[in-house]
Amino acid sequence: MRAAYREHLESFAHDLIVMCDSVQSIMANASEALLSSSLEPAEQALSTADELEEVRVRCEERAVALLALEGPVARDLRQVVSSIYIVEDFDRMAALAMHIAKAARRRHPESAVPEPMKGYFQEMARLVGEMAEKTRDILVDPNADVALVLGEDDDAVDDLNEYMLTLLTQREWEHSTREAVDVALLARYYERYADHCVNVAARIVYLSSGLNPAQYVEKQERDRAEADMTQRFEELERLFSQHRR
Repeated sequence: MRAAYREHLESFAHDLIVMCDSVQSIMANASEALLSSSLEPAEQALSTADELEEVRVRCEERAVALLALEGPVARDLRQVVSSIYIVEDFDRMAALAMHIAKAARRRHPESAVPEPMKGYFQEMARLVGEMAEKTRDILVDPNADVALVLGEDDDAVDDLNEYMLTLLTQREWEHSTREAVDVALLARYYERYADHCVNVAARIVYLSSGLNPAQYVEKQERDRAEADMTQRFEELERLFSQHRR
């Protein structure tokens, strides 16, 4: 029974990676459609919806089965619960990427964003792409320390989002109101996508350590302080030993 349970857990973990790959593909196509004003990548992004929904439903069914099969031990329970939340995060990330694809398709053959703003969105797309790749890495090899780095990456996305909103509200806007609304919404979609990467990272921290990110950082600092104190005491002991000789 336990071997079957572990097999279900591993299949669930694999489905999460499949979801992550699908979400990355959707966002990559959506960003390409946005930046190049191309219709084909937008359609490719939107066509992935059914495939992703199939995996999402399978994950939900696996979660119910895993909780019902037998009483999981603490780490297994953490894995199932964390995975349930990660599925929801990936589902929201896919929806946000599809919003971007729909915006690109809706404005085709025109661009959904003014030409002077494309550089900012190109950088946003690069940042969230790297965050999604790191998210995949920590799914394959859960590591709390690596997961925490995603919070720093998210700060860069937040800064870009705030800067673009500043351009819209505190300077003379040379483009249309429609373009201003599109820019604000699209920047928000990227910003929320990055937030969900951070959410997944937080689940990985919990899965790996049983702590939330703030508790994990606090424990790390406490452990370092204790290690430093132990090292100082050992050095003092060595000095005293030398003097006694």
